[in-house]
Amino acid sequence: MEKKIGTKKSFLNIKDMTDTNLLLSITIIVFFLMYIGAMIFLGEGFLKSQTFFNILNDQSALIIVSCGMSLVMITGGIDISVGGMAALISMSCAVLLDMKGGSLVGSMGLAILIGLAFGLVQGYLVAFLDIQPFIVSLAGMFFARGMTTIVNTAPFNVANESFVALKNTRLNIPGVGSVNKNGDFVNAYVEIGVIVALLVVIVMFVVLRWTKLGRNFYAVGGNKQSALMLGINVKLTKFLSHMICSFLAGIAGYVYFMHVGSGSASHASGAEMNAIASSIIGGTMLTGGVGNIIGTMFGTLSLATIQNIVTSAGLDEAWWTGITNAAMLCLFLVIQSVIMAQRKKAQVG
Repeated sequence: MEKKIGTKKSFLNIKDMTDTNLLLSITIIVFFLMYIGAMIFLGEGFLKSQTFFNILNDQSALIIVSCGMSLVMITGGIDISVGGMAALISMSCAVLLDMKGGSLVGSMGLAILIGLAFGLVQGYLVAFLDIQPFIVSLAGMFFARGMTTIVNTAPFNVANESFVALKNTRLNIPGVGSVNKNGDFVNAYVEIGVIVALLVVIVMFVVLRWTKLGRNFYAVGGNKQSALMLGINVKLTKFLSHMICSFLAGIAGYVYFMHVGSGSASHASGAEMNAIASSIIGGTMLTGGVGNIIGTMFGTLSLATIQNIVTSAGLDEAWWTGITNAAMLCLFLVIQSVIMAQRKKAQVG
């Protein structure tokens, strides 16, 4: 009996890895085709290296949020409270720094604590009380948005000197840049949030690819009953996925706060939907068990590139971005459906 289970586990791992690698390859190819096409047909703006780094600067928080979203989706769940958490963290940290005399370290700690608090409550409700993750995180989203207005109603820019200095910190990329109108070479740069985002991507990739916990996430998302038979603690694994997702949302909230430099109840509006879209485009399946963090990062960059292409093409109306995002999302959902159909056919055969 043990031999059969072990054989089945190996087969599923090989199939899931094949599907993951295929979806990752498609995502990367689509991104490069889009960006190269933009460089050829839309010209000067996309030819500048800083344009690419600006996409990273603008999307660093979303990359981190999407990594957490992908993790939850790999286990077969979802978390739509992450955008509300980012808004709550931005406002809470802004109030702490400007109105309560707080420090930078204190504001960072507050962001992490808010994320962990959401993860603890939502993870417990989903994993141990078996409540649907969509319902739990929907309640979390409403709570976070409501609490943001309770903390402070009016939007405002943070004037704390230490925070402003941190926000304005730029890291130059040696040997990369462009020549300005005066003929001077200007280095391309990234914000601190980009470094944080890349570190998160690397750590999450390593955890999911080469650790027992990472394999457990895939196993639970792929087949919960098989995971139980293999001795995996399914409830604890689900709980940890929500805890890590919310922890990353806490980090992303502070990175977003550093990027915008203000507190507002309208901040990060729609971030949860963009994170879900980025995960799907990056190859994470809604059914669970398949996903890749590198793909998620490229999914985020693909969405941002589409937005830049639409703007550069002169289609400034907001609905054009929505339409193009929807078209890309539908394309990748169709691709996933085809792969799932092939998987079922192979299992039946």
